[in-house]
Amino acid sequence: MTPMTVIYHDPAPRAARLALAFEAGLVLPDDGPIAVYRPRAGEDFSLLDPGRVQMVQGFRPDHDALALAGWQVATAPAPAPVAVICLPRAKAEGLALIAQAVAQGARLVLVDGQKTDGVEAVLKALRARVDVAEPVSKAHGKLFWFAPGEVDFSDWAAVAVTLTDPDLGAFRTLPGVFSADGVDPGSALLARALPETLPERMGDLGAGWGYLSAACLARKGVGEMHLVEAEAQALDLARGNIADARAQFHWADATSCVLPVSLGGIVMNPPFHTGRSPQPALGLAFIANAARMLGVRGTLWMVANRHLPYADALARQFARVDVLAETPAFRVWQASGPRKSPQTVTRTRR
Repeated sequence: MTPMTVIYHDPAPRAARLALAFEAGLVLPDDGPIAVYRPRAGEDFSLLDPGRVQMVQGFRPDHDALALAGWQVATAPAPAPVAVICLPRAKAEGLALIAQAVAQGARLVLVDGQKTDGVEAVLKALRARVDVAEPVSKAHGKLFWFAPGEVDFSDWAAVAVTLTDPDLGAFRTLPGVFSADGVDPGSALLARALPETLPERMGDLGAGWGYLSAACLARKGVGEMHLVEAEAQALDLARGNIADARAQFHWADATSCVLPVSLGGIVMNPPFHTGRSPQPALGLAFIANAARMLGVRGTLWMVANRHLPYADALARQFARVDVLAETPAFRVWQASGPRKSPQTVTRTRR
């Protein structure tokens, strides 16, 4: 097993709010599963009965870290009378998780989140349709709970959005995945900068719902397209968006995954944050693993925000680095000759 790039989260805030909730009179049913939606690696749920807890997490690094810690983890929920919603950053995704928990038979739903997760907006939305227990506030966040009863939450369910690209066709996305409302401008810039002919064996690190892979498959020369994506839901969308026998799908952490074959080319638009916290190290880890995955004559095409500190990392990892395109917001890099040993770098600009 290869090491994962896991961002471990402070275990204290969620655990502290849960402890206060029990002190305030929260009582869970005596039996049946407790589904915990979107928990993160390192968070403390020791106040819940581990024999009843079902973690629901489709992000591969968190999924595997939770499993390693001994929790039962799945990418999709099963019926459970109790649900704990760990709010994600996107409000639409948070509301969809609540609707999903109710659809799975939850008779008691706990919602926990930081202010930066938009917990106040979710609380307001819930109060408009159901009685909500007095929130427990601690560590810049809130936890509250409600019994859905016969209230219908189906209008909060995740609704797929169809995006149409004039050259590549239609794509389906969902709330919570990267660039759910439209093609990311950086990815579009990278797609336009790709050469007409690409290497036979291509990879897309952090493939999301498949836009860059589709752009590669539309070029000449591609015989295999390996999509590597850590978010299970995004990869499922990519499977539906790319009906091409050349595509191979890998649910894996792009910073550490190892493919059984060496690649001739890689495209990527690496993430640089977790939640609202900047994490440029994620992009640096993408670059390092891209260099490992490429053959000695391989080429990386990458787009990133201009302000990110990637130039030196590319120079260390590759023999030649070119800037193919740039805007006030983005820069497209082409890096060739991944270094298997230290050597002199040639850097040019176009």
